[in-house]
Amino acid sequence: MEFNNAFFEQLGRSTGVRGVVDAAAERVAATARANAPVDTGQYRNSIRTTGKMQRRYVGLVVAGDDKAMVIESRTGNLARALRANARRR
Repeated sequence: MEFNNAFFEQLGRSTGVRGVVDAAAERVAATARANAPVDTGQYRNSIRTTGKMQRRYVGLVVAGDDKAMVIESRTGNLARALRANARRR
């Protein structure tokens, strides 16, 4: 069996796939915001989604606050949000 790699690369960049990926990333971000530790609210408010294109479209959930790395290392908030949403499928 031989796969049509060009087809799968095109599919991975298609508008439909991008919409599904963006929706999943937004669900993860919403979970992360809901469970984020709140001191000033800057970390929670900095959680956002973005996408990038390589061979296929990839959705990312990131936190842009200056303290995000410290908060993530202590709480694992983004990782927990991803796991929680992976179980929901």
